[in-house]
Amino acid sequence: MRLPRLATASLALLAVLTIGLVVSFAVASARETRAKAAYPPEGQFVEVDGRSVHYVEAGDGPPLILLHGAGGSTRDFSFDLIDRLAQDYRVIAFDRPGLGYSDRLPGFDSAFDLDAEPPEAQAAHLFKAAQILGVERPIVVGHSFGGAIAYAWALNHDPAALVSIAGVANPWPGKLYPIYRVHDTALSGALLPVLIAAWTPDARVERGIASTFAPQPMPEGYDTHIGVGMSIRAGMFRTDIRQVNALYPHITKMSARYDALTLPIEIIHGTADQSVPVRVHSGPLADRLPSANLTLLDGVGHMPHHVDPEATVAAIQRAWDRANAGD
Repeated sequence: MRLPRLATASLALLAVLTIGLVVSFAVASARETRAKAAYPPEGQFVEVDGRSVHYVEAGDGPPLILLHGAGGSTRDFSFDLIDRLAQDYRVIAFDRPGLGYSDRLPGFDSAFDLDAEPPEAQAAHLFKAAQILGVERPIVVGHSFGGAIAYAWALNHDPAALVSIAGVANPWPGKLYPIYRVHDTALSGALLPVLIAAWTPDARVERGIASTFAPQPMPEGYDTHIGVGMSIRAGMFRTDIRQVNALYPHITKMSARYDALTLPIEIIHGTADQSVPVRVHSGPLADRLPSANLTLLDGVGHMPHHVDPEATVAAIQRAWDRANAGD
């Protein structure tokens, strides 16, 4: 008995798609293996609730925690900022859960899970890691998405001071970028990161990294330092997408509690930031909280700690001085 033409064509298409996925998984895995070999962990690991947390530590002095943004890792800070800060502080930069070389949190391991680690859960996990490392009441510094983690840390774990570098603070109007929206189903979120990891040219990834610095140019050697291949590993890319897609309701609930924040808060934000606009995030927060001091960098985009590291270090120093003075 011959199968109808439609059934035959459907089976053929299914076979092609299956082979394509198998090949894509293999290519993505091979690219990840090469990336990890070229960019091994920079620092050490601490175990929290059975999950590994990767961190880089340098310097001696008041404890300072660095929390990177979406899609980032400790390498964003080790490019330049850690060396600057280690002269005066005990600096600990964490890979956030599921990013860099840190494990995801328990309950978020499934590739098909639409939910992701909330900011308060990430903050609690990294707070435990800091305690294991003997850190008490640090200055907590967060960039971009890491800013949301820093605010969650401040709401729940009593740091000495908080520094937000272009940090997410409030719910935002409108929709996320298309790259996030196309991953908002269980199936697309599970499979698309594999296809992206397998077939996206390095040059395209480099352009995407460079765009985060706009309107400033990417610093020379930055892409080489952070590792282009590390940025699109399927598992890490999926985690990043999921965390950003799941952020809105959590930041909405957190923002309702900000009036309780009385600790010293220093905010540094570029006026040309299109990723996390100052008019939505840092501006309203600074107007709302008496303890928040906002430093605007005219014409600077989303990466002020690279564009003006001196201003960033100065903001951190002010936070420490205010905390030490009891402000």
